[in-house]
Order: sequence, then C-alpha cells, then structure tokens
Amino acid sequence: MKNKEKPTVVWFQAITCNGNTHSLLSANSNRLELFFDSFNLIYHPSLTIDKSLDDILNSNSKIDFLLVEGSISNNKKFFQISNNSTYNHLTKLIKKATYVISVGSCASFGGIHAMFKEHVGVKSVKEYFDKTLLKHQIINLGGCPVHPEWLLQTMFLLKDYGRIALDNEGRPKELYSSLVHHGCTRNEYFEWKVEGEFGTKEGCLFYDQGCRGPMTHGSCNKILWNDVSSKTRAGMPCVGCTEPTFPRDDMLNTKKNIGIPFEVPLGIPKRAYLSITGVAKTFKIDRLNKKLMD
Repeated sequence: MKNKEKPTVVWFQAITCNGNTHSLLSANSNRLELFFDSFNLIYHPSLTIDKSLDDILNSNSKIDFLLVEGSISNNKKFFQISNNSTYNHLTKLIKKATYVISVGSCASFGGIHAMFKEHVGVKSVKEYFDKTLLKHQIINLGGCPVHPEWLLQTMFLLKDYGRIALDNEGRPKELYSSLVHHGCTRNEYFEWKVEGEFGTKEGCLFYDQGCRGPMTHGSCNKILWNDVSSKTRAGMPCVGCTEPTFPRDDMLNTKKNIGIPFEVPLGIPKRAYLSITGVAKTFKIDRLNKKLMD
C-alpha cells in the first residue's frame, strides 16, 4: 500500500467467544508493538474508545483492513448488534474495505456456532459474501483461535506487497501449505506406531487420541505459540481447527475400523498406509518404548 499514512484497521466482532482477540493480545510483545506502530486500529469493541461501531458504519471513510471475528447471521432474533443483524452490519463494512480477513475458524468456515441446527442462518463470511463485488478475495485465517503471528504476517504482507497467495480454501499458502504434522516432535513415534497418552511428553497421539496433525493444514509446529510450544508438544492432540470440517464429534478419539484408523494421513493411499503400518508394528524399538515408560 503506497499511502504514507498508517493503514486503517477495523475489527468487527460477530458471533464469537473473543478467543481471537485474546490470541492477538498474547502475541510476541515486540511484534504487537510493531503492529500498533504500523497500523491504525480505529475500531475494536474492546480495545478502542475513540469511535463506536455506529461511527464506523455511518462514516464515508474507506477501511484498509476489515478483520472479522466470529460467524455471521442474518437472523436478528438469534444474534444482533445495535438492533440489527451481523450480516447487515458486515454488508456495509465490506463495501468500505480494501482487504477482508476472516480471523479464526468461525469467521472462516462457520465454526462451532454453525454446527448447531437451531442456529439457522449462521455461516462463514465467505458463504455470505463470496459472490459480491469485492476488491480482493476474502482471506481465511482458520484456527480456534488463530495464531497471532499468522494474522500479523498476513497483514504485513498485504501492507507491503498488496497481494498474497491463497490455497483452495482461501488461506495464505505461506502459512497453511504444510501440515501440523510437519515439525511435530513426536514424528518418530508416528513412524514406528508407538502410541502415547494425553498429556504425556512421549509417544504419538494419532492412533488412539484423535490427533489430526497428519491431515490438518497449519504451521503450528513451525511457528510456535508463545515462541516455545504447540498443542502436540504439550501432549494435546491436534483437533484440526484450521480445517473447514472443524469441529468434529468426539474429537479426542481416533475412529477405527478393525484397529486401523478410519482416516489416513493426507497424500498416502490407504492401501499403502495399511501395508506400512503392518510392517512398522512388527518392529519393537526398545529405545522409543523405554522413553515412553520413563
């Protein structure tokens, strides 16, 4: 963006638990300071006081970055802001915006709120607005919540270069082209089919604990949370929160058929995976099993 002034940012909250806001505030302090030095956050319902949402809606000023947190509804009876639906407010905001970024899984894919049948009309931003005339494609940052560094990297790339490569789900390729499995410290256990338990430091969490790392796109084990850790490093199975299919039923359990995981890692033919699994299970790696028992 060539404008010498700081790009303006509006953070619109729809149907949300505020988790992505909390995630942003947990960003590396130096990066967060750089964000506020580089962008002008003119509205956030919890972090700014100079302007109200009505001020933004009634203004003729353009918005450089519109960040949307939460799923959207056109049903005022279910969820409303200022006596109107989140859909109607967002319709006005999108027309003012240069870049529209869905922050988190609810905004990107509908998330938890959209899974309930009684929540009629609750959808993602893209489901409501993908066919409207926008200056740029809606960018989806899946995650529950999204990693703060993913949001910051996306905004700085757009600010400096004006474009970003996206995958088929509208996610930045730079951040979502790899799998959560890549960089996982438990990969050797995965290769030799040595299963661990929830909360433990050793063992793979894929075969029994429901870990979705081998089929979930995200850089969680490359860009670490708080610069030090990730779910799998802390003994928590990946729940696949960056994917459109999140959330699933019974997320902490691996669905199996005759003892074999029903879903296999991405990119591996099921027959080949079953053969590899059978061979690996015939080996007993004393070093790995000893670490598991310690």
